[in-house]
Amino acid sequence: MADYCTLAQVKSALRITDAIDDTLLETAIDAASRWIDGYCGRNFEVASGTTSRDYIPSGRMEPLLIDDLTSVVSVKIDEDLDRSFATTLNEIDYQAEPVNARAFGNDYPYTRLRPQEDGYWPVSYSRATVRVEGTFGWPAVPDAVREATILQASRLFTRLDSPLGVAGFGDMGAMRVSFKGDPDVLMLLAPYRRAKL
Repeated sequence: MADYCTLAQVKSALRITDAIDDTLLETAIDAASRWIDGYCGRNFEVASGTTSRDYIPSGRMEPLLIDDLTSVVSVKIDEDLDRSFATTLNEIDYQAEPVNARAFGNDYPYTRLRPQEDGYWPVSYSRATVRVEGTFGWPAVPDAVREATILQASRLFTRLDSPLGVAGFGDMGAMRVSFKGDPDVLMLLAPYRRAKL
């Protein structure tokens, strides 16, 4: 999986000009990127190429939750439940949502498909009945995600200076490192968290 910022970006944020800690910094960047994946419930891989993925609808008229999708090539359904996906839907048979995804910026993908008018999803609770072909992923890593990765990677790297959780001593005694989430990182990522149903 790709990382969401570069080594140069983190070194610039930390004002590091040498290469002594590059390996530790790269590890922190990878760990921060994977933490963001888990926190947001999605990854921010940049889309490349067309693939097909199969889905199990939760109901005949319910929105179909899909992986992040940049563009739709086709939607096929398995009406006969014979695993053939023989019926190709027209664009008027479903709606990619959020409807105004592009209003969030060119980097926001579609996350669900909704059947239109008289349309419905064939339902079999034991196997997939909808096949979506398209470009899965994000057009680019969102700027807020990149910035959150830089901040989190910097935090992980500087955490090495306080291995026992003590950052130093002041007038009031030991200054401990907080293990709660960085509020700036959480704020940057809030719009990108995927709702859990």
